[in-house]
Amino acid sequence: MQETDTAIVLKAGPLEGVSPTYQIVTLKVISGKYKGKIFTIKNETVGNYAYDIVLKKGDKVSVYIREQNGHIDVFILDYIRENYILYLTVFFLVLLILVGRAKGVKAILTLIFTIFVVIKILLPAILLGYNAIFVTIVLSTIIILFSMFTIAGINNKSISAVIGTIGGVLLAGFIAYFIENKMGLTGFSSDEIAELMMNIPQQIDFKNLLFPGIVLGALGAIMDVSISIASAVDELSQVNKNLTVKELFSAGMNIGRDIIGTMVNTLILAYAGSAIAMFFLFVMYQSSLNEIINLDIVANEIIRSLAESSGLIISVPLTALVASILIKKDKLNSN
Repeated sequence: MQETDTAIVLKAGPLEGVSPTYQIVTLKVISGKYKGKIFTIKNETVGNYAYDIVLKKGDKVSVYIREQNGHIDVFILDYIRENYILYLTVFFLVLLILVGRAKGVKAILTLIFTIFVVIKILLPAILLGYNAIFVTIVLSTIIILFSMFTIAGINNKSISAVIGTIGGVLLAGFIAYFIENKMGLTGFSSDEIAELMMNIPQQIDFKNLLFPGIVLGALGAIMDVSISIASAVDELSQVNKNLTVKELFSAGMNIGRDIIGTMVNTLILAYAGSAIAMFFLFVMYQSSLNEIINLDIVANEIIRSLAESSGLIISVPLTALVASILIKKDKLNSN
């Protein structure tokens, strides 16, 4: 990967010319080998919003500087966005701590742990050729155990939520895996996959990436549903110690049914929202429904959303049943 520097725009002229247009820009490099140097360059545009970078004074950009035969060329790559990401991250963390207090701090710890496991262990293991399904199951289980026990403690409530979550995410993953094999999906459903193929030396079966993608995508929503139901069953048992296992299970199911409706919509709409530009293309070109759903990228997202929703649904009765049995058994033993 080419080394890049950071530069700040000292002066940016208006767009000139016709197809391609350009602007004369004066940059000061503020990091890297050429730090402190000032360059005046022609910043060309091609009339495509996805690639054009029209600059103004004060903008920070990443640049690639090439020195060849005593001549220096400066290429503008993209805007520097890290400061705004940092500000939003700090705002999110402060808000989480203010509202969640001790639980908010625990949530931050579990988030850091999850990101670490995914980036530092899961992805490198897959790149090294380890079985994606086995690695995902093991590491997802570790994430679930750490998250649940950190936030809710080690008790019947959290154990019930762990069992319900593991059952739900495994079902979602295996549904996607088997359906994907039947449908002949290639796994090459995005530009990122194509770029990954060109930049890694290892041979990866990209179809196997569907399983970890489904599991990771479903993990958060299913953990949320499972702990909600387990907490509700535990609270009902605290309020009325005479409730039977059947009554606790029935109450847990009633609560779960209310949660299912909104959470399934959340999953489906999340995928629909991320693919809104693609849907606009289909409408613009008046593609038929058959053409749309048979496309690899569309079929992949449909399987992903339906598999994750199926996992979420099955976690409801599983969590309610386990929570009812464990919590009632604990109450009987304590008496």
